[in-house]
Amino acid sequence: QVQLVESGGGLVQPGKSLRLSCAASGIISRLYTMGWYRQAPGKQREVVAALTRTSSTNYADSVKGRFTISRDDAKNTVYLQMNSLKPEDTAVYYCNARSSSSNTWGQGTQVTVSS
Repeated sequence: QVQLVESGGGLVQPGKSLRLSCAASGIISRLYTMGWYRQAPGKQREVVAALTRTSSTNYADSVKGRFTISRDDAKNTVYLQMNSLKPEDTAVYYCNARSSSSNTWGQGTQVTVSS
């Protein structure tokens, strides 16, 4: 059974940093395109960052230069390092694992950026 478990969310002041983790089980995450998405209240879910099997990365324009996606193959875990956080980064962040035959989501973790 494939499972993705996010952690690391919380309340943080503007300008500060957080690191989200996505622990995968039932799959080998490096064989998937792993992504971080977010959904703010009243808005559609949007992709934030993605990491492919070949280690290529893609970022939403709104987070380029501030967020970094990475993975630890030994821990089968994907990370999202978020720096210089802004109030508009407030959302529920979801981890996603995608292949040609499957698409799996985690349960989400809340990130709130507020003074």
